[in-house]
Amino acid sequence: MSGTHSAETGTEPTVPDRDAIRERLRRVDDPELDRSIVELEYVEEIRIDDGEVAVCFVLPTAWCSPAFAWMMATGIRDEVGSLPNVTDVTVELRDHMHAAEITEGVNDRRSFVETFPAAEDDVAEVRRKLDEKARLARQHAAVEALLDAGIAPGQIVDLTLDHLDRGSDTVGTAVSLRGGAVFAVIDDEPLADYLEKARETGIVTSTDDCLFADPDGEPIDPEEFDVVHSRARAAGVNVTGQGSVCAALHESRHRRGDDK
Repeated sequence: MSGTHSAETGTEPTVPDRDAIRERLRRVDDPELDRSIVELEYVEEIRIDDGEVAVCFVLPTAWCSPAFAWMMATGIRDEVGSLPNVTDVTVELRDHMHAAEITEGVNDRRSFVETFPAAEDDVAEVRRKLDEKARLARQHAAVEALLDAGIAPGQIVDLTLDHLDRGSDTVGTAVSLRGGAVFAVIDDEPLADYLEKARETGIVTSTDDCLFADPDGEPIDPEEFDVVHSRARAAGVNVTGQGSVCAALHESRHRRGDDK
């Protein structure tokens, strides 16, 4: 319990400071934009009172989807609550049309449907669809890197983790082709970003799973490569476009606040 001496060391337990909490909050994303709420500057205030932590956040507009806001609020609660010596977490959503319901529901640990009985979709299903869109957007970036390195579509659809060497090489990921007789090196960042989401969404669970999949989660038929890659590009454009709109709205909202 925070505020008591550790029986083993005789020292006071250390409550995370604001930097540690903010770092943990990087794990919480805006599910529509596939970017961290810290990077997007949604976190407005962090208060720490012994082991009790309060986090206040604000979204780009007052009418952002309640389901998206709910995902972010529960993510904040769960990530901060998992830090050592944090005894209680309070989350506050500010300046949103459903701020009161979301703040109360999340802090009371009610479910989304208990808080919004009229909601048509379960928040888990909404999250699954957004994760799939994010996975396709990241897939497009990773496949573009492979194509730029000269790897052919017919080779890309057959790649597995066994074809990658992402060890200590600082210049990128080595991709082995033709049974290891040929190597290509690509920028590691788009591939690492993609693999993170591919694992989260269950596309890559073992070393012999195909790295890339179609929108249904199935291995890509070589004949359908261009169609699948085009749909992945559309997902990326959608995420980027939504991100640009939200960034402009967020900046405008803050500017209005600064003018008060």
